[in-house]
Amino acid sequence: MLKALVAILSRLPLGLHYWVADYILYPLITYVVRYRRRMVQRNIGNAFPEKTPAERNRILRDFYHQFTYTIVENIYGYRCSDEEMRQRVVFKNMEEVNRLTDAAGGAIFMLAHMGNWEWQASVQQWVSPGVKELNVYRKLKSASMDALMLAIRAKRGGECVEKQRILREMIRYRAAKQPVTIGLLSDQKPRPEVTRTWVNFLHQDTGFLDGGEVLGTKFGYPVFYANIQRVQRGYYVTDLRVICADPKNATEGEITKAYARELEQNIQEQPHLWLWTHNRWKWKRPQI
Repeated sequence: MLKALVAILSRLPLGLHYWVADYILYPLITYVVRYRRRMVQRNIGNAFPEKTPAERNRILRDFYHQFTYTIVENIYGYRCSDEEMRQRVVFKNMEEVNRLTDAAGGAIFMLAHMGNWEWQASVQQWVSPGVKELNVYRKLKSASMDALMLAIRAKRGGECVEKQRILREMIRYRAAKQPVTIGLLSDQKPRPEVTRTWVNFLHQDTGFLDGGEVLGTKFGYPVFYANIQRVQRGYYVTDLRVICADPKNATEGEITKAYARELEQNIQEQPHLWLWTHNRWKWKRPQI
């Protein structure tokens, strides 16, 4: 039922989707429901103590606008053609990405909840022919919502793999001599008892997931950071920047810290693009 509804709504013009976002969803989510507003205010305030209250409020308002745009863009994207998607999400540095991927047999893309992160699965259209894109995800509690998100994410030919299965799938693809790229959303909070890398990030002591580093090191795959910029509403440029071309020679924590630095710069450039509704700093570093 939910998938069928999205399929119908996706046929509406994108301009109408944005009208709904601006004049219905934005005021409803921001001022009526006030969706996680206190958390968003706290996160922005702690991340940008140097900014004035007016500047922080502008980030908050711009964030909620982008939040609603992401919702309607993903509905519209359900039926968006591959040709149109190639115009709406442009990937830079693909020559180097494909060169290193072909040489190593795979690559790791470390992403964040920036801009429209769901549309980043369209990278499958940009990698070398024969390379398979695997998108790591966490299964949702709602079966209908999980089925919908899987359908949206697989629309461009990539394969969604639950995080518990990604290691087995990578081993299977390597045994079959099938080159792969692995997309990981790496800005979520890890539990403190398993966190090995802590970084001063946005003025706060922050633990980071190191799955990209672990997989890159284990398989010898180069690691890239996906720097996402919104050039205008509905159009994004993703610069896949090398953060480690040879993970097997990297020191422990080096790749994860490089990711954190790239993400921090990305957020500072366009702060409203990050998903501030996450309770990112819920846990603190354990005291030894």
